[in-house]
Amino acid sequence: MPVSEVVENSKILNKIDSQKRAYWDCWTLETRRGRQVWKFIPPDSLKELVKTESDWQKPEAQDFLLKMKAAFEYDKKSQPHSADLVFRTGSLYKTNFNPLPEEPSSDQLNDQATSAARKGFHFYQALQAPDGNWPGDYGGPLFLLPGMVIVSHLSQTPISAPYAMLCRQYMLNMQNEDGGWGLHIEGASTMLGTVLQYVALRLLGEKKNEPAIEKAKMWIHANGGANYIPSWGKFYLSVLGVYDWKGYNSILPEIWKFPKWLPIHPAKYWCHARMVHMPMAYCFAHKLKGEETALIKELQTELYTTPYNEVNWKKARNQFCLKDLYTPHSGLLKLATRIMNMYEKIHLKSWRKSTSKFLIEQMKQENTHTFSINLGPVNHVMNALCMYHAYGKESMEFKENSERWFDYLWLAEDGMKMNGYNGSQFWDTNFAALALMEGGLDKEFPSMAKNIYRWLDDQQIKTEIPNRKKYDRSIRKGGWAFSTFEQGWPITDCTAEGMKTSIKYMHSGILKEEEKTISKERLQYSINVLLAYQNKDGGWASYEPTRAPKWIEKLNAAEVFGDIMLDYSYAECTSACLQGLVKFRSEYADYRASEINAAIKKGNEFLKSIQRMDGSWMGSWAICFTYATWFGIEGLIASGEDPASSLEIKKACEFLLSIQKEDGGWGEHYESCVQKKYVEHPQSQITNTAWALLALMAAGSSNKEAIDRGIKYLLSMQDAWGDFPQQQISGVFNFNCMITYTSYRNVFPLWALSRYAKLSGQAF
Repeated sequence: MPVSEVVENSKILNKIDSQKRAYWDCWTLETRRGRQVWKFIPPDSLKELVKTESDWQKPEAQDFLLKMKAAFEYDKKSQPHSADLVFRTGSLYKTNFNPLPEEPSSDQLNDQATSAARKGFHFYQALQAPDGNWPGDYGGPLFLLPGMVIVSHLSQTPISAPYAMLCRQYMLNMQNEDGGWGLHIEGASTMLGTVLQYVALRLLGEKKNEPAIEKAKMWIHANGGANYIPSWGKFYLSVLGVYDWKGYNSILPEIWKFPKWLPIHPAKYWCHARMVHMPMAYCFAHKLKGEETALIKELQTELYTTPYNEVNWKKARNQFCLKDLYTPHSGLLKLATRIMNMYEKIHLKSWRKSTSKFLIEQMKQENTHTFSINLGPVNHVMNALCMYHAYGKESMEFKENSERWFDYLWLAEDGMKMNGYNGSQFWDTNFAALALMEGGLDKEFPSMAKNIYRWLDDQQIKTEIPNRKKYDRSIRKGGWAFSTFEQGWPITDCTAEGMKTSIKYMHSGILKEEEKTISKERLQYSINVLLAYQNKDGGWASYEPTRAPKWIEKLNAAEVFGDIMLDYSYAECTSACLQGLVKFRSEYADYRASEINAAIKKGNEFLKSIQRMDGSWMGSWAICFTYATWFGIEGLIASGEDPASSLEIKKACEFLLSIQKEDGGWGEHYESCVQKKYVEHPQSQITNTAWALLALMAAGSSNKEAIDRGIKYLLSMQDAWGDFPQQQISGVFNFNCMITYTSYRNVFPLWALSRYAKLSGQAF
């Protein structure tokens, strides 16, 4: 039965014509224990025509690809953020979804909230994967996909034609009107975004005389040429062979062989910084460069305002487009760079050789520890390039990496993108569990709730890394990762949330005793992780405790990001850890009790110390002050603050109430993260509204009128299915790069509605 017959009144499907749907239906998402991979299923007309990759060159096959590409054309001007329609409508079709019948109308707002929450969870259940999690779009950054395309080209591992065509379409869809591309999908054009998309599109087959390519070239030239690309871009262009390694500042590969007690050793960096530095250092040590083909020679002539052989490479080392520059080089970094560049002229070949051997072994171990997924998409594709260089295309080392590229690709109505992780499965699913249990709706949706619990059980990391200190890893057994257990890097807030939710399930009433498989012993391992990860300042960072003094941030050479060198204590992570510790203590008071009590006290003090004068907390992982202020309030309450008397909670509520918009909602622009001050969005945003409401209700705010208005705004935004529209991008990292969470538009408003329904008649 066609989807349109199942849900013909849906606001979503009204925008999808049958021709588009036919090509969307050629793709299916396969999931296994959280792993999510999009598979192309050719229609019957192609099955006999295309049996090998070379058959895609046949005229009939090319015609199909072009028509499929057209089915993913997307108007970024009207909405830069996709609504994840390929996955969502496909899931609804598979489950034969029908919206809940309309409930009898009620004048009571709490009845309306209950009805809306029920309708919303009925819809959201249809999107749940069989293994219990919620897959979804986690794209947004635009510098990720070009990296994979470049490594695919260098390693002579072509991306299959259907995937490549939709990667092209995604990049073309995300082009700004001025011809450039931003750091992320909603950002203004930058040299990094523009040059990398330009190069990737050309590698994937776009001709230099195509209008989009010509327009991009004009932008690049008008802003100085590719010699002004930031350092990460200089790296990609160097390995590709369209930028000379002479124009790349030394990153001193030998620093990895320095004593680990030195604060400048990469082992002290934030894990994302050090795991990206590692393959970069290996490639720099070998001055790795691809074959100079005819296309590469063309790119050399296209990317610069002067002939390629006349570019002043020494000067180019420190040329950066001002539109990219978020964190300028410090005086300390400039001095260190001069010293490293001088050493590069006389470096010891034997030391470099041993360093290269050390680096490749470290990267192999990263593959082992993560099922070759690696920490994130940047080091993943870079590691694949290093494995290709060290062991060859046919080696298992390279194949195990390259096969996992597809774990990072996501398909939506705007084309095929590269996610900022191998998904956000655990994070999204855990929040869905908490939202579902908030108002007791887990009793109405027991299969959904039980599937979530089984997912949580499966995804806890149950093994330790042998000889972990050799690989600069903290303990991990008992933790939960952001995406899947296979990814293997536990995070503080994920671990705390997983532990908290597991304990809540024990008392939910939906599990039989034999179904409660997450034992006390396993949760004790979670406690071990959280206590080991707390920083001296009382807060919690993300992946591990902060390992070096703050002045190391002055060595940040990634010009487009802020605070990338260290893993800092964050309001959100600290709040989550406090909530998790308190929940564990309430259930198991006999395990490491004094240490838990001390940790909670220090965490409480840290949260208070970073609250801003206006009563807000600044977010580091979502947008922004509304998000972190919700976490701040919940963390203080969990750690013993009385909402009725706490000055900090009172100030936080006053802040939230002061920024409520006339329509009852809250709307915060992503520029809040960039500028580190509150920036209002022109329109109310569902996620900001939900966070503000959750915070005010947790604090027991007496301003019922403001809360009612916020609830009415959420109700007005829900469609007949129970879904909510996709609005602005809602996630962020390192202040300057935004990232997608398509689940947020469902989970958080449903959580707020459920909390309102639960509290009505009690708190009010």
